[in-house]
Amino acid sequence: MSEKLRLMAVHAHPDDESSKGAATMAKYVAAGHEVMVVTCTGGERGDILNPAMDRPEVVADIPAVRRQEMAKAAEILGVAHRWLGFVDSGLPEGDPKPPLPDGCFALVPLEESVPPLVRAIREFKPHVVLTYDENGGYPHPDHIRCHEVSMAAFDAAGDPDLHPAEGEPWTPLKLYYMHGFSRARLVAMHEALLAAGLESPYEEWLANWPADRGDNAHRITTRIECADHFETRDAALLAHATQIDPNSRWFAVPLDIQRSVWPYEDYELVRSLVDSTLPEDDLFSGISEKVTL
Repeated sequence: MSEKLRLMAVHAHPDDESSKGAATMAKYVAAGHEVMVVTCTGGERGDILNPAMDRPEVVADIPAVRRQEMAKAAEILGVAHRWLGFVDSGLPEGDPKPPLPDGCFALVPLEESVPPLVRAIREFKPHVVLTYDENGGYPHPDHIRCHEVSMAAFDAAGDPDLHPAEGEPWTPLKLYYMHGFSRARLVAMHEALLAAGLESPYEEWLANWPADRGDNAHRITTRIECADHFETRDAALLAHATQIDPNSRWFAVPLDIQRSVWPYEDYELVRSLVDSTLPEDDLFSGISEKVTL
């Protein structure tokens, strides 16, 4: 029997999967591969960012609402989905920042948070795993913890001596960081909007870009051309109605400009057990030779 290639994306909250790598996942689903999104927390402490959804009945039942939104987004993307069941840490604000709430994902010891992801990897058997970089993509405590849990689980899943209660060992072949918010991409979109005579929502963002933040463009090893799936990505984003305002800058750049200026999503290869020639244009590059198709 032929074996499909399998991709797993590990995210901190519901909606993260639709804002980071969604078009890539839709592309691989359309090509007949299997994709699973793993969501570490329920997003219980996320703010309601869409004014139209800031209603008492939504606020009163935000965990259930976000689960419903996630199910709809997964259906749109055509992916399998799995909750790890941890509790959103929230994004602490203020100076000094308040302590994180007891029992939240960022405070759960790794010896408790890694095994559930090891089990998910061993059961789904992904060839490729996607996660965040060491800064979490941005410094939300859950994103940083997601990185830590993902790295530990990737390394542990194939080791029969680690977490034996979580199923038969499975060794994923590649791991990537998702890089969706590079300064280079924002500049390209900003300049394309101005050239088209349109207003850019990125001017203030770029003007206030911290001098010490730099850019992650030099880290990108792999670009997946997925412009044909931007509409699916946007539909999945809109499924997270509490988090995504349809009038926000998420949708400020017309799709034709996006497709002409930046028709891909960007990744950094950080683990590979197969021969990989960089740069790549396929997350499964080097894997086909290892899998019976």
